[in-house]
Amino acid sequence: MQITANNPELTSWVEVPPGSDFPIQNLPFGIFKTRYLSAVAGVAIGNYVLDLVYLHENGFLDGLGLPAGIFNQKYLNNFIALGRKPARAVRNRIAELLSVGVDDLQRNVAAREIALIPMSEVQMQMPVFIPNYTDFYSSEEHATNVGSMFRDPKNALLPNWKHLPVGYHGRASSIVASGTNIHRPKGQIKLQESEFPVYCPSLKLDFELELAFITCKENSLGTHITTNEAEDYIFGFVLFNDWSARDIQQWEYVPLGPFLGKNFGSTLSPWVVTLDALEPFRVKGPEQFPHVLPYLAVEGNKNFDVNLEVLIQPDKGEATTVCRSNAKYLYWNVNQQLAHHTTNGCNIQVGDLYASGTISGPSPGSFGSLLELNWNGQRPLQLANGEHRKFLEDGDTVIIKGYAEKAGVRIGFGSCVGKILPAL
Repeated sequence: MQITANNPELTSWVEVPPGSDFPIQNLPFGIFKTRYLSAVAGVAIGNYVLDLVYLHENGFLDGLGLPAGIFNQKYLNNFIALGRKPARAVRNRIAELLSVGVDDLQRNVAAREIALIPMSEVQMQMPVFIPNYTDFYSSEEHATNVGSMFRDPKNALLPNWKHLPVGYHGRASSIVASGTNIHRPKGQIKLQESEFPVYCPSLKLDFELELAFITCKENSLGTHITTNEAEDYIFGFVLFNDWSARDIQQWEYVPLGPFLGKNFGSTLSPWVVTLDALEPFRVKGPEQFPHVLPYLAVEGNKNFDVNLEVLIQPDKGEATTVCRSNAKYLYWNVNQQLAHHTTNGCNIQVGDLYASGTISGPSPGSFGSLLELNWNGQRPLQLANGEHRKFLEDGDTVIIKGYAEKAGVRIGFGSCVGKILPAL
């Protein structure tokens, strides 16, 4: 019988600790390096990274039709450009090699010791080169909270919001891998008591809890991708922190929207969890009313039940969970996002990143930004060490975690981590 990675009964001969994000049913792809290896492709299993270059060069992936050197590259772009079907075959073959009862790798002690590298010995890198980045605004709860704060609570959503997935093109060059420090941005802000703006470091630095997908296929300029076709173009997902300087943003965003308040940095988690791995966790999204236009219509469950958590760790102190949310709350799903993005004929590229926008749930503890959690500074949060936060302070580390869990199988993303350093 052919082994498939999504089989919930599958177990691995590699030790996977209870509660691990990376059981044999996950097998996310990433780029890593060590003291002895330059950046190459790998797969996460338990507390180890499986070296795909070694497996490929030593015959463990024979028969899959993979090009020479496909994993010996600093980004996953060329691999994911092969498409979802070849990637699925690789993931299933890896699941087979790691399964209890399959001896190919387990009994080859020399190969096993080279191919399996403890995570403590690796440095994770950017998983893909990102040609383009789009940030959506797909959470009704988040959009309503922001609209209530800064506009009219009775008309919090703008007239177009329930008719299309609002989004904007962001800066791809400042997206960094988890573990990269972020300097506090400087810019123009308008203090309430001042007639004119001042130039200074942001006083309202914030995180944004997001989930992002990465594309693995291109369309030609002038053509569009339908909601039915969208998933052929989506390789997998990462956690995403779209840092936001609220005071810079508030002053600059009229009339063209986000600019310097957003483009100073965004952080993504290094492991790309495949769309295939998330298949068992599909759920129905929120009811969409009024009915969407036909090009945005979808059938079946297009949301994903992914638990999300945000923690803040001050420079001297333990981490405090400040938010628990879930990707299932998103009003606009990924099929609709990609279909809308290309409905005008926009061409997408392999490695493009599409973020959900801040994911907020229906309760205050599920709000996905400090702006909402403390209601623009009116209700400061208390951390475990007794300190309070309206917005992020220098030395704060923001940690985003996410996982889906069902029938005893946990598919996790690892962590998306960034520390705030003083402005330069």
